[in-house]
Amino acid sequence: MARGFDVDNLTRMKYNGQAMKKLYLGVSQGIPELPEIRGMEDGVVVERLQNGLAPDADAGRLSAYFLDHDYVKAHAKMLSRDSVLPGSILVWNPEGKYRHFDISEELIYQEIYGLNQPDYLTRVLKNLYRNLYLVHELREKEEQLKRTQKLNNELLNIGIALSAERNNDKLLDMIVYKTREITKADAGSLYLVEENEETGEKTLLFKIAHNDSNPTDFSEFRMPLNTKSIAGYVAVNGEPVNLVDAYKIPKGTDYSFNKSYDKQTGYRTKSVLAVPMKDHKERILGVIQLLNRKREFSLRLTDEKTVDEVVESFDEANESVVLSLASQAAVSLDNNRLYNEIETLFEGFVHASVKAIESRDPTTSGHSNRVALYTVGLAKAVDHLPNGRYAGIEFSADQLKEIRYASLLHDFGKVGVREHVLVKAKKLYPYQLREIELRFGYIQKTIESKYTQLRFEFLKQHGQKVFEREAKRFDEEEKAEIEKVWSYLSSVTEVNEPKVLAEEPAKIIGAIAENVYVDMYGKEQPFLTAPERIFLSIPRGSLNDDERREIESHVVHTYEFLKKIPWTGTMKNVPTIARWHHEKLDGAGYPDGKTSQELPIQSKMMTVSDIFDALTAQDRPYKPAVPRERALDILLDEAKNGHVDLDLVQLFIDAKVFKQEDK
Repeated sequence: MARGFDVDNLTRMKYNGQAMKKLYLGVSQGIPELPEIRGMEDGVVVERLQNGLAPDADAGRLSAYFLDHDYVKAHAKMLSRDSVLPGSILVWNPEGKYRHFDISEELIYQEIYGLNQPDYLTRVLKNLYRNLYLVHELREKEEQLKRTQKLNNELLNIGIALSAERNNDKLLDMIVYKTREITKADAGSLYLVEENEETGEKTLLFKIAHNDSNPTDFSEFRMPLNTKSIAGYVAVNGEPVNLVDAYKIPKGTDYSFNKSYDKQTGYRTKSVLAVPMKDHKERILGVIQLLNRKREFSLRLTDEKTVDEVVESFDEANESVVLSLASQAAVSLDNNRLYNEIETLFEGFVHASVKAIESRDPTTSGHSNRVALYTVGLAKAVDHLPNGRYAGIEFSADQLKEIRYASLLHDFGKVGVREHVLVKAKKLYPYQLREIELRFGYIQKTIESKYTQLRFEFLKQHGQKVFEREAKRFDEEEKAEIEKVWSYLSSVTEVNEPKVLAEEPAKIIGAIAENVYVDMYGKEQPFLTAPERIFLSIPRGSLNDDERREIESHVVHTYEFLKKIPWTGTMKNVPTIARWHHEKLDGAGYPDGKTSQELPIQSKMMTVSDIFDALTAQDRPYKPAVPRERALDILLDEAKNGHVDLDLVQLFIDAKVFKQEDK
């Protein structure tokens, strides 16, 4: 269960500092009046389903359903839609009969056989809420990741398209369209700064204009280059202008907005973003101006009311993206500097990709940059070797860049690893440990209940005086049993840590799991479930074999992602170098089991850097950082065991590459 999750009162629940969502429970007409939901009165909103329609689930609400069999049967198709979360349906089954449903079993959380135990319904709803919240949270994370990936792919595709286009008119038209598409701008225009060769006078050429909602005939025209217009102000000062409303420009501003187009056409300009197009020497070659950012790019602004409803201001992210694209436009206009500016764009993309993966796993923040720093440093050390096995190897500037990009992106494939596995810090997932804690709390209550019954029976049979003499014995026995239960929980907590224990975890956990208790249905259950035993019996670390294989799959995901990038000839080996950074010289690594003769030196160098940083990283929750000297000793041991290249490890130490981060 998520940290900070208060099971006693949904109105006080917190998750990552955020107030938890309410649970909207749609109840079909065939279900009797619900009893009081204790402790959750403000956290659950009960809605009777009317006209056979379930309320739509959306991003702002967490919906569950309590339905009778007839309702499920009549609305199976509707209940199978994507908006109904897995495990969100409670089924009313007072007869306790087996029922076949035409909906996926994954949608059904539990069957309810009666409503005469309010506390039971409350517990079910709390557990249901817990399950739905985690599913809902995962969906939101996945959508966020998809949006990030889409933006990265769009930026990459735009860069490829621009570099391939040699016709400037088509190029500029593409710049305006792609910029509008990414920012969801309704209209956009592009101005070029032109200089009269004879007089040296500069003017602003209105070159391109787009308007989805109000397309009109367009013809180029020139205007004076001064600060009276928005585009002129940006071109003169080289600074972006971002207006929430073009009709409400702050007083004292040099520029103004020309409303003549709006008056002539009936258009209403509201939000405005204008950015300069600069080359690498800070020369301003033009201006891109965007109008009316919409909630959805496909929307059309038919009247002023629609503008007020759907137009939003441009945010910092829009400004950053547009500035990047404007820079590409400037470079594309200046062909002899095309390579440098495209490289700048790609550098930004690489860092955005690194940031994207590290935002999924904050505990590895900075890892990719450090690995790149160490690997490039080691490559430069190889460059200067006068003798030895690697003497004579030289890395060009392009090859060093290739090594750096491969190092920065070597873990990008972690976007393909499920997040709960990626960030798993202990053997049990948080919700599993919380379930055990709750179960042991229940076991304590059963012990207390047992001894209450024993006391009562003893008192009834032997009378008050005899009972008073024996009362202490009952207290001591009860206390001993309860203390034993909590000692088991203490052992579970200790075994849950991803460290090597003096006693084999499986033995400890096996002894605890042999104990049984009687659940609320009168059935004997083990103190620990089979899945919990499996996880807690992990001998080392926090991952079982399946989870470790999933983590290891990230190198293949990385390779598949990097293969899709159209690398230039000097960068063509980036995917392969990154793919093999977990291979070992004796063939015991992954994913391909390559041996020393098959591995390029670039991958061997990255392996050394990756292991060193993993050992010395200060921010891993599942293990303490290893001191540098100890990490270097471990690297040497790995080399002597035939796993990593001994010559490269020794050079890593002798050249003090490990101190690169200190510079």
